[in-house]
Amino acid sequence: MKWFTILILAIVIALTILAALPFASGHAEDETSPIFGVKIPAGYRDWRLISVAHEEGSLNDLRAILGNDVAIRAAREGKPPFPDGTIIARLAWNYDPLEESSKAFGHLQSFVAGPPKNGVQFMVKDSSKYASTGGWGFAQFNDGKPADAAVQNTCFPCHAIVKARDFVFNRYSP
Repeated sequence: MKWFTILILAIVIALTILAALPFASGHAEDETSPIFGVKIPAGYRDWRLISVAHEEGSLNDLRAILGNDVAIRAAREGKPPFPDGTIIARLAWNYDPLEESSKAFGHLQSFVAGPPKNGVQFMVKDSSKYASTGGWGFAQFNDGKPADAAVQNTCFPCHAIVKARDFVFNRYSP
């Protein structure tokens, strides 16, 4: 009887813990960006590469532009607009000189990705939901937490300059 009581108690505790998990704070994947309500897409780091970029000026970073399957198909076709369901991710890192290249070549020649920079950003295509911003929802997450509304408000005005390419700066790099 004693073992039966312990077993029942253990099951009750386990079920209580499992029931409480969805309400636990600190789960970045459950947090949404202000304004657009975008969440961090599961598995986005396993998406395929659309393009790479080096941003100069005050940003001075290296970027990888990734896309879900819908984004990859559309980017390869190269004929905007992107269909609903497209999600594009931008990852950025410091643009750091590789000191060893100076020894090998006599001058700095190679630059590599350093620490992550400017969070991870997403563009989500939903023509109905985001009609006022060209059909795109935008998000930035810093250390897994959504950036504030002031940051989100800067996305669409910046992307408006590339309206002819459906508000997407990058191009598919075969």
